[in-house]
Amino acid sequence: MYFTPAPLITLKMSLFVILTLQPLLTLSLATCRTSCGSIAINYPFGIDDGCGAPQFRHMLNCSTELFFLTPSGGYKVQHIDYEKKTMIVYDPAMSTCSILQPHHDFVMSDIQSVAIPPTPDTVFALLNCSIDSPVLNHYKNLCFNFSGHSCDEFYGACNAFRVFHLLTNSSPPCCFTQYDTVKFMSMNILDCSHYTTVINTDSLMGISPLDWVYGIKLSYSVPETGCERCSQSGGTCGYDTETEGMTCLCSSFSNYTRECAGGSLTAGDHRSSHCPLTFFNVAILLVLSSLLVI
Repeated sequence: MYFTPAPLITLKMSLFVILTLQPLLTLSLATCRTSCGSIAINYPFGIDDGCGAPQFRHMLNCSTELFFLTPSGGYKVQHIDYEKKTMIVYDPAMSTCSILQPHHDFVMSDIQSVAIPPTPDTVFALLNCSIDSPVLNHYKNLCFNFSGHSCDEFYGACNAFRVFHLLTNSSPPCCFTQYDTVKFMSMNILDCSHYTTVINTDSLMGISPLDWVYGIKLSYSVPETGCERCSQSGGTCGYDTETEGMTCLCSSFSNYTRECAGGSLTAGDHRSSHCPLTFFNVAILLVLSSLLVI
């Protein structure tokens, strides 16, 4: 009978532990962040790949603040209402009643236009339009006055837009319209130099433009993928980054298709019916046995 030298056993054990724990450490880093600054991040949104619903993949970015990303730029997220399923974003490069910004477009991807479009009570105001603008001719039915407000009032009340009146000694045409107008026609095609957006327009009757809330309110729907079942079992809803199929993120070590094992686990809990630590302990015993050569 002879034994493998102790130093060799120690070396083999060290290599085994390192190789075994490496995937576990990698998995433990792949957790879903639940907030960005003061804004909670819940399903269907996610700021880490594989978290939330795949329809909203790569739409949010968290640096020091939360931004909604579209082909035309990043828009600061001001609020997410998970009960009403709305998100309010603000365009840092957008003109408002108090500041005139350079001309640019608001563009959403096709997926975003379907999954999280602007709400009906978000009005796009197209400013300083040419008399040849299509919304003043063939598509003038796309323009409307909302809550009793008019273009003349807009130009007269806002310091930023009063410059248009001063340059022409008159009020240049403008158009209050919906998102679909700017979705299908760029600002160059619309032949308007600037735009701004106003939210909660149904409650602005008799309110001066100086007191309007400027921004874009987006409305989303939650896809039915069995997420409620996952949440009730203590998991966090996510998706496979390759197939984009729904995954229930149960802990740092295990994922399931629909719900967490046991039904009472919480995200981050290391217990599960397929706990790698149990397998790890058994593997150590097997290695120890193989190292003793009789």
